[in-house]
Amino acid sequence: MACHDEEDFEHGPGPEALRAVDRAAAALSARATSGLSPTALTLSLMDWWMHLAAAPGKQAELALKAWRKSARLGAYMVASSFDRNFPNCIQPLPGDERFSAPAWQDWPFRFWSQAFLLNQQWWHNATHGVPGVAPHNEAVVAFAARQLLDVFSPSNSPFTNPEVLRRARETGGLNFVQGARNLLEDAARKSAGQPPVGAEAFEPGRTVAVTPGEVIFRNHLVELIQYRATTATVAAEPVLIVPAWIMKYYILDLSPENSLIRYLVSKGHTVFCLSWRNVTAEDRDLGFDDYRRDGVMAALDAINAVVPGEKVHAVGYCLGGTLLSITAAAMARDDDDRLASVTLFAAQTDFSEPGELQLFVDPGELYTLESMMWDQGVLSAGQMAGAFEMLRSNDLVWSRLVHEYLMGERAAMSDLMAWNADATRMPYRMHSQYLRQLFLDNDLAAGRYKVDGRPISLQDIGVPLFVVGTERDHVAPWRSVYKIHQLTDVDVTFVLTSGGHNAGIVSEPGHRHRHFRRHETRHGDHHLGPEQWVEATPVEEGSWWPAWEAWLSARSAPGHELPPLGAAGYPVLCPAPGTYVMQR
Repeated sequence: MACHDEEDFEHGPGPEALRAVDRAAAALSARATSGLSPTALTLSLMDWWMHLAAAPGKQAELALKAWRKSARLGAYMVASSFDRNFPNCIQPLPGDERFSAPAWQDWPFRFWSQAFLLNQQWWHNATHGVPGVAPHNEAVVAFAARQLLDVFSPSNSPFTNPEVLRRARETGGLNFVQGARNLLEDAARKSAGQPPVGAEAFEPGRTVAVTPGEVIFRNHLVELIQYRATTATVAAEPVLIVPAWIMKYYILDLSPENSLIRYLVSKGHTVFCLSWRNVTAEDRDLGFDDYRRDGVMAALDAINAVVPGEKVHAVGYCLGGTLLSITAAAMARDDDDRLASVTLFAAQTDFSEPGELQLFVDPGELYTLESMMWDQGVLSAGQMAGAFEMLRSNDLVWSRLVHEYLMGERAAMSDLMAWNADATRMPYRMHSQYLRQLFLDNDLAAGRYKVDGRPISLQDIGVPLFVVGTERDHVAPWRSVYKIHQLTDVDVTFVLTSGGHNAGIVSEPGHRHRHFRRHETRHGDHHLGPEQWVEATPVEEGSWWPAWEAWLSARSAPGHELPPLGAAGYPVLCPAPGTYVMQR
């Protein structure tokens, strides 16, 4: 009887109900920690601490370095007291602009900044190179230490920041009053779900996303926008843009002067672009394959009706590029030859070295995140934005605190900043599949990822690739994007451009201080590692857009008549930018 009871329990609703209790408890904890797993962080800290405690050689090294840095700081403090031009004993890391103002060279501020930087360097030594610590745990501990140190940076205190003190003298302290007003206004807007101050000036369809076009197809997941070239004739092969659904599509159609879509139509290309629906909790069961089938494949069917018999230049951005890679591999496996080329913007296909985002994806952290999404049905825009802000806390958190709340100075809103605040949600099932199968298990690069029940391989892709990485990308580090060379057997033109994940892509001709590197690796060429590639590839000044457009044109047949807007079965539904982009 006991055996039968046990068997009945295992096959009944009991185990699933208990797992739901676990999920609910983890979701409750995640709400209190903004999605971070205290267990995963504790395990990382214990791994580091226990191995450090068992490494007397490392302890002696750290003690010696602490003594040497103290001696350097003491000597610097004495020498710089008599000579304002005495060189600093340590320089900030590249990209760290916290102490770049001339006032930081005055006494005692230069001493405080140098003490902080030396302390930061010591903690870097303390959290790296401890024998026996797992690489992931080492990265987590180093990241946590950096976040904690930044809290105590002298640049973040009104009493130790010379720029804030100067501003207070100039305004009689009114900068703090204005800063408090800014803080209260931002808090009120956030609680009401309103965009940040100034974002209302960049409304899709009015000041951004204004390139003329028409929505010709709509289903539950996407709207397909067709744009007509502004030239007398067009290239025969149209361009399909697949943006990430982690963002609104109009990152590629911002203001007229920096719109990539407008640039393409001005060069004689017929452009189609997907605009993803901003999902709700009711869409919790949408999976990654729904985005492939109802997004990319449905769009290709519509384009084939508008421009029958012509192949398509497909373009994917970020997560949209990962989806496009999967789609292209599945199409190649199934002998579907409708693609003329594939272009990937800051898109990863191998997640073995995904950068600091891996800090938020390990089994424990993923369980916490999945539980939160299971409870909510989606990953909210705010929760996702919080993770990205932590990766660039100096630029996105502390810099804002100093300038807007301590200095009392509002940063001017731009189209890119307003777009960045117009975030979207991720459905539970899709995001879980993405994080587990692609990010954690790296199934796509390993050849284990399945479409329609059968594995796919990127090596099956038989069309040329144009791949763009950006130098300061915290979301898709360029060395990770570069791994596409090892996963495909076709000609790959790789571009490494200045800027970050977004600003590096929105890099219109005429944009100041832009440069890029470009090299084509033909099928059969010897492989170059990323560092070798950089050394062998000269820098070109300006925007990479013309180079990409020339690459597209070289693989297109020019001189064709403009295609109609829509087709049989794909009527014009409404003007661009459509309805899905307006969803909050």
